[in-house]
Amino acid sequence: MSKPIRIFLLTIIDAFLIYVAFYMALLVRFDFDIPATNLTGFHSIAIHLVVVAVICFHLFGLYKRVWQYASIGELLIVVVAVGVATTMQVTLAYFFMEGASFPLPRSIFILSCFFTIFLVGGSRLAWRLFRDQALNMHTIRGGKPILIIGAGDAGFMVAKEMKNHFSGKVNVVGFIDDSATKQSSKILNIPVLGNRGDIPEIVSRYNIERVIIAIPSVEGKVIKEIVEICNQTNAEIQILPGMYDLIEGNVTVNNIREVQVEDLLGRDPIKVDLQGISEYINDRVVLVTGAGGSIGSELCRQIARFSPSELLLLDISENTIYEIELELRSTHPDLKIYPLIKDIREKDSMERVFRQFKPKVVFHAAAHKHVPLMEHNPEEAIKNNVRGTYNVARSADKFGAERFVLISTDKAVNPTSVMGASKRVAEMIIQFMDKTSKTNFMAVRFGNVLGSKGSVVPLFKKQIREGGPVTVTHEEMVRFFMTIPEAVQLVIEAGSMSKGGEIFILDMGEPVKIIDLARTLIRLSGFEPEVDIDIEISGIRPGEKLYEELLISKEGCDATKHKRIYAEKPNFLDIPLIEEVIASILTDKLPNSKEETEKFLKAIIPQFRDKCASNNHLEIENASFITSQAEQFVAG
Repeated sequence: MSKPIRIFLLTIIDAFLIYVAFYMALLVRFDFDIPATNLTGFHSIAIHLVVVAVICFHLFGLYKRVWQYASIGELLIVVVAVGVATTMQVTLAYFFMEGASFPLPRSIFILSCFFTIFLVGGSRLAWRLFRDQALNMHTIRGGKPILIIGAGDAGFMVAKEMKNHFSGKVNVVGFIDDSATKQSSKILNIPVLGNRGDIPEIVSRYNIERVIIAIPSVEGKVIKEIVEICNQTNAEIQILPGMYDLIEGNVTVNNIREVQVEDLLGRDPIKVDLQGISEYINDRVVLVTGAGGSIGSELCRQIARFSPSELLLLDISENTIYEIELELRSTHPDLKIYPLIKDIREKDSMERVFRQFKPKVVFHAAAHKHVPLMEHNPEEAIKNNVRGTYNVARSADKFGAERFVLISTDKAVNPTSVMGASKRVAEMIIQFMDKTSKTNFMAVRFGNVLGSKGSVVPLFKKQIREGGPVTVTHEEMVRFFMTIPEAVQLVIEAGSMSKGGEIFILDMGEPVKIIDLARTLIRLSGFEPEVDIDIEISGIRPGEKLYEELLISKEGCDATKHKRIYAEKPNFLDIPLIEEVIASILTDKLPNSKEETEKFLKAIIPQFRDKCASNNHLEIENASFITSQAEQFVAG
């Protein structure tokens, strides 16, 4: 039925109901014996009263509402509309028609108001009830059996959407909820069948094909427990988006998606100090190095929200810079964006960038980060992660940047890999720079981020798509994980806290065993580990540890105003040694081979490789490579 015809029919029906309401009022007022004069008077004025009421209904938008979904809110609108219409009817009858010979008793209008609400509102509610009953009868007859976990607001919304839009295609069999007060109750005529412990039995009894988790406000560890229970069944598992989507009103059936690893991390949503962040980013030139990478590009997305005067996107890769620039110009058309294809290893190039744009805030995310690759190309890790960091930091100091934030890694703690050791040296350089510079230097250290380029999750997903095997280096390998957006939010907030020289540490939650992560991903992909997809132990790669640490010193760290961010207590910094490192950078005396790199790092970090059994075959001399290079510099 077209919209104009629908509105016309509703108007005619309401006009008839309003007329009937007035007639019923007369019957009640005169004890079902209406005097002839009053009846004649009523018929003379009835058309005017009906027209006034219908006009009010249109003004209040009663004909723009979809009454098959009518609720208390819609009925309240009917009450208000009828009340206003009655006021206008009284005004019409007693002021504009006061000379008429058929005055109506005042009580007629009061009675007709109640009857109109009853008839008009009741007609809407009756249609809603009729439709819901029809849907219930239809749903029972067939459709894919679905079980909804969570009988709260979100679960109600999902069930309602399923009924309204997918009747006949799905059959919402019931709810699961741990609340004792909801057991054996009904929502939308759908029963609450039990708690989470009953899921396997209920799925089996009702032949459930799909389970939808609709509890967006709970912690990830609860979701993880429920997913583990659901994995005991053959049902497909899906999940509703997070609480923020629910608050913003974005939750529909179309938002329901497959469960992802990110849903299982078990942490509360991050609360950001918007004022603190705005104060140091708003209306300032901000530079992000490594802007095309996973962390760098997310930094750009979130920084753009705080209205910097200019945003500089610096990376050596033109393709990734092109992609993030295109995205930001679409989402922030008024923001001044400058894509810079530059190499941080080139000192003059960095100085030209700082001289031209004079950035006040620098986020240094550019780095070589792949542990096995850097084991095969160790001198490149030194060039990029050590020399590159110094070049950017020196330019920040020289051209008056206010803040410099180094993105570091948990692999910098007691490093056993070249990549981790090079990032530890980078931390030491910025701590040294902070002692002599007006620029506020700091580092932020965190673990693995889910979904970043080259990380384990995309690799596992690729291996699963190819039918396996999924390769895990060791049965006891554990790692800390965090999503890219939450890591970047904490990095940006840590930047607002620094007094200078700190290494901030992000709360990464509980460590995750890599083999458990592999099994979870296999199950979430609809397969059974070791049955459909094999897991193969490939052995620890060069430079890897079974577990990563976040602190160098056992003394721990200090709390900050954010419960997810900590500041590592200051450690002794060997100033002469760092000066030697810088001298090596300035004179281009950095290592050029694997052996020289080992010596270079061992000289700066004596404990380097001490815990790395897989590299015991390397003969590391105790002589100081740095010292020899410095002596050559002095002699020259």
